[in-house]
Amino acid sequence: MWGGRFSASPDETMHAINASIGVDHHMWREDIAGSKAHAAMLTATGILTQADGEAIQAGLDAIETEIEAGTFPFSVELEDIHLNIEARLTERIGDAGMRLHTGRSRNDQVATDFRLWVRGALSQAHEALSGLMRVLVVQANCHGDAIMPGFTHLQTAQPITLGHHLLAYVEMFERDRIRLVAASSHLNESPLGSAALAGTPFPIDREKTAQSLGFDRPMANSIDGVASRDFAMEALNCLAISGVHLSRLAEEVVLWTSPQFGFAQLSDAWSTGSSIMPQKRNPDAAELIRAKVARIASNAHCLMMIVKALPLAYAKDLQEDKALTFEAFEAYLLCVGAMAGMMGTIVFNRPAMRKAATFGYSTATDLADWLVQNLNMPFREAHHVTGAVVKAAEAAGIGELREVPLTTFQAIEPRITMEAIALLSVEASVASRTSYGGTAPVRVKEQVARWCQSLTMNTK
Repeated sequence: MWGGRFSASPDETMHAINASIGVDHHMWREDIAGSKAHAAMLTATGILTQADGEAIQAGLDAIETEIEAGTFPFSVELEDIHLNIEARLTERIGDAGMRLHTGRSRNDQVATDFRLWVRGALSQAHEALSGLMRVLVVQANCHGDAIMPGFTHLQTAQPITLGHHLLAYVEMFERDRIRLVAASSHLNESPLGSAALAGTPFPIDREKTAQSLGFDRPMANSIDGVASRDFAMEALNCLAISGVHLSRLAEEVVLWTSPQFGFAQLSDAWSTGSSIMPQKRNPDAAELIRAKVARIASNAHCLMMIVKALPLAYAKDLQEDKALTFEAFEAYLLCVGAMAGMMGTIVFNRPAMRKAATFGYSTATDLADWLVQNLNMPFREAHHVTGAVVKAAEAAGIGELREVPLTTFQAIEPRITMEAIALLSVEASVASRTSYGGTAPVRVKEQVARWCQSLTMNTK
């Protein structure tokens, strides 16, 4: 395709390092769509004849059929998907195929294909994440009143409801969805027509090709059109952030399903066994999510490091962008699907969670709050009094504050009554947290209803 300048063929190793067809063949649909839009525009503007334009469209349709049927003759010697399709087109329709590249370069061609691919992948990621959110909302609805320990520093802090805990991830994933939509919006400009870097002298209609491919507008600067990969960097960073949220939930699944916690059990479909220990149920999918998220984040960082030192406009370094991006999206979609599968079939042990919620004097803050509300005690003084009660309970070997004798309470603060002690159960604690965004079952129910409406779902 570019041999007129050279008298010798590339070295075999040069072929190996230069070829990208093993990776960018994933963009064949996007390449054909871009070529069809470009050919239609060239025909409409009179740059190509009607006959050549029709031959190109028919030839591209035939190539699409070949690729779908698995009969397309991909060639490493032709380097990439762009030259593979163009060569096959010329082989099929003759000289008209060689006219397709008029007014464009592989630089704007690959930039266009890549934007189209990333746009589609972002849409897939958004759809998959929406599915996971629905799974979590269903579980939150089922367990809106299930009591579990809430942790800070992985130490028992206060009782919460499982529904509230799960909805925290729904909130995180919603922000992830917003980022995915924003990334798609930011990339939705067409580089096609930027040519190599300077534009083209042909009277092309870039508005027409942008519209044909679903872009909002053509990119305003031809150098920017071929040189920029910030759209891919943004997309991968969106995946990395969302992946961190997935990894945190995966870590909790690992903890919750361990015998030491005993909060939940994964279904057989989402558990693995041991080759030597027959009793084991391993949360391998959750563990692999943690690892794959590291790969996603690494790919995001690697892409930035590839681009950071490149002068304008195009450099072959950018060929590496697609392998990193394809792998990151593949891993992300796999992680989201696995998490949806696990969380959709996980079985929670409500008694075990409730029992654990009573450990560590988890209702101590409720006593401090009572002292403030009923005795008009400054919170710092109430904190001190409650700490003294906890200390007395520990010394007496009493595990829950509600089991401490009233005489012990009153020895520390004489004005404490049985009314205060009655509020120190985990049920009373979670029920009292009725502030907006709180863990009370009534608030969880409200949030579930809000998410059902937002995600167009029905949990009944």
